[in-house]
Amino acid sequence: MFVVPMFAIVATMILALVRAWLGPTVFDRLLAANVIGTKTVLLIAVSGFLLGRPEWLDLALLYTLINFVGTLAVCRFSRFGSLAQDDVRRPEDIGSGRGA
Repeated sequence: MFVVPMFAIVATMILALVRAWLGPTVFDRLLAANVIGTKTVLLIAVSGFLLGRPEWLDLALLYTLINFVGTLAVCRFSRFGSLAQDDVRRPEDIGSGRGA
């Protein structure tokens, strides 16, 4: 019963992989990578139910958190060019003409 959804998830992952390969922008590739990560979580959950291993849902939740943090890191890097750049404005900079 869960075999058909697994094939559908794999098919959408292949389509997202094609979108990541073709681009044309960084944000298209980032969105495709995020879709692939989300579909991987679904694939882990469905295969866990198919194989009778409900503890795989814990792995799926962990992979969800890793996917989310990774997506945020790539978004920050694509915007600022560094993960360590301090872009927080201090209260004394507001209204003084300094800062962004």
